[in-house]
Amino acid sequence: MTLTTEQLAKYMDHTNLKADATEASIKQTCDEAAKFNTASVCVNSYWIPFVTEQLKGMTVNPIAVVGFPLGAMATASEVFEAEKAIDDGAEEIDMVINVGELKSGNDDVVEADIKALATAVHAKGKLLKVILETCLLTKEEIVRGCQLSEKAGADFVKTSTGFSTAGAKLEDVKLMRETVGDRLGVKASGGIHSREEALAMIDAGASRLGVSATVAILTGDAASAKAGY
Repeated sequence: MTLTTEQLAKYMDHTNLKADATEASIKQTCDEAAKFNTASVCVNSYWIPFVTEQLKGMTVNPIAVVGFPLGAMATASEVFEAEKAIDDGAEEIDMVINVGELKSGNDDVVEADIKALATAVHAKGKLLKVILETCLLTKEEIVRGCQLSEKAGADFVKTSTGFSTAGAKLEDVKLMRETVGDRLGVKASGGIHSREEALAMIDAGASRLGVSATVAILTGDAASAKAGY
């Protein structure tokens, strides 16, 4: 696939989810997103009021992660976090699936958790992505996670938090796209550090990319690429 830098930027959720992120580093992330006109800035929910203010009047959306990064959080707490983030300015919510319950085969629990978030998020007119954490799942579990996410009303499925044992893999993105067809978006996140890797993920079926190495990818400056999300 051939994309201009401007087109590629619109696939990108420019991300800063580090535990030691400071206001200065979050501002830098927002400034970079504004410069390249990325799809969004993705941060922990605490930073959403600040990010919303930084992005005021722009086409770059604030995104909050919830139940992050483990997904082992009470559903009511996730719903509260999501609703608060939206009230603070988030346009999209990236939740983490309950990985342990998915692996235990407790599909009803997993579906109910996602559905509660989808209902709350959609009531406020926003989008919900479900992070599967594919590195911890079998192929069958990835398929089941996608199916449950779709059944529960999610808008996207997403590969990874970027905080576990591995990030996005092409074969997992392909499998997710095959499972959800064109009915849901697919977000590849974690470990994407070059333009070639980004384009390969899009070719595999990704409609959005979660990246922290946005500047390196869009400018080709390998020296500025950093390991991590």
